[in-house]
Amino acid sequence: MTACDSTLGPGHDARGMVPESFTLAAAQVEPVYHDKEATLDKTCRWIERAGDAGADLVVFPETYFPGYPYWRGSVSIPRWTDLMVDLQKHSLHVDDPEVDVLLETAAEADVTVVLGTNEVDDRAGSETLYNSMFYLSNEGAFLGRHRKLMPTHEERAIWGRGDPSSLRTYETNVGTLGGLVCYENHMTLSKAALCADGEEVHAAVWPGFWQQHAHPGDKTRAETPAARDTCDIYPAVREYAFANQAFVASCSAYMSEDPPEGFTEDELGFNVASGGSMLVNPAGIVKEGPVVGEEALLVADFDRDERRATKAYFDAMGHYTRWDAVNLEVNDGTLNPVHEHHRDGLSAATAQEIADAHDVDVDLVEQVADALR
Repeated sequence: MTACDSTLGPGHDARGMVPESFTLAAAQVEPVYHDKEATLDKTCRWIERAGDAGADLVVFPETYFPGYPYWRGSVSIPRWTDLMVDLQKHSLHVDDPEVDVLLETAAEADVTVVLGTNEVDDRAGSETLYNSMFYLSNEGAFLGRHRKLMPTHEERAIWGRGDPSSLRTYETNVGTLGGLVCYENHMTLSKAALCADGEEVHAAVWPGFWQQHAHPGDKTRAETPAARDTCDIYPAVREYAFANQAFVASCSAYMSEDPPEGFTEDELGFNVASGGSMLVNPAGIVKEGPVVGEEALLVADFDRDERRATKAYFDAMGHYTRWDAVNLEVNDGTLNPVHEHHRDGLSAATAQEIADAHDVDVDLVEQVADALR
């Protein structure tokens, strides 16, 4: 299995290939913290539950597998190191057998899955973790991953920065699907990049739901849905839906009142995991949620005419755009530690291949190559 493979590729026009109506779900589920096998078992059960509920797509919370590091700023450096090692051991690698089990479960349930996960780097020699979203198709294919481009605040001591190449969409049974992690859903240009890539359905994942006080650094765990009056998630997902004319499945983490096994309450200083998941149509209308204070499977039916009706007024990729005034450059490259600079110049064989491919004289190809050295 290769990460970021997609059968159809970005920008594919799926007209006629997806149904006019479909069902989205958000699995607001508590993982078994730092326990790979137990979390795998629970994930499979909730995928099956989503399938039984008629969902075509189900989204799990940010770093649900095997849990968000709410301890990130509340423990000593030695304890932090021990927890990081433990988290590495229980996080997912794209080639893990656990991923194969998840793929089989998604196929059996006939559900596309967006899984928030701590991901172990697949680059040789690296053990870096990433805050990732895995895309698993309802046919049992690994579509790709998105790595959070910029971890927030103390998260930068936990996760690496994501590759620009993962800012993209995938063709699925519910249409063109994309996703962003937490505060990425506030990033204007990242949202625009997914819109420009044809996104129709959006997965937004978060570490919880909160009551915000004076500023983003002053927040507490939400106790009731009324926290939406100050929680930035509520307007963010509604605006995302309207601005991109996207169906949004927003899934937020939940943690029960008792600390997970192996943790004390005072170690969980950033525990905002009260849930808060929502399902939103392209007009920004919340169809389900926010659900606060419990595990829940949110399910809602949607019709593609809801998107068409919104686009009739405001089409972000059509009549309501001015690409001559404002346009976007998206870097789709992968960050690599080693670059080949071709110090020895262009080989004769390669020069001839280029000349033949473009029907030009080989001497011209070599002259251009020499000029670029």
